[in-house]
Amino acid sequence: MSAMPAAETNPAKPEECWCCGNTYGESSLLHLGSHPEVTVCLACGDYLARRAQERRDEFSPSLAGRARDVMRAGRRVVMDHGWHELPVVGRVLRWLDRYVP
Repeated sequence: MSAMPAAETNPAKPEECWCCGNTYGESSLLHLGSHPEVTVCLACGDYLARRAQERRDEFSPSLAGRARDVMRAGRRVVMDHGWHELPVVGRVLRWLDRYVP
């Protein structure tokens, strides 16, 4: 087994998220295992994890999956109406979003 050379990246140099296109520092990016050249920011990583869970729920229906579907529908309603951008209610909704699957 031969050692692979470490990727030469400058931690201070900002890189681009392949999902949203925004620039972030190295500490705010995730590298995909088989493709270390692909970087995704933490927010997009959370989004991708939610999408993966949604796909798993489609393949294997369950009561917990149905509850997550209801939460996803509620999240879509909030986003469609822009309630997450309201000063007081939006702050509560964004806080709640961090703890809801």
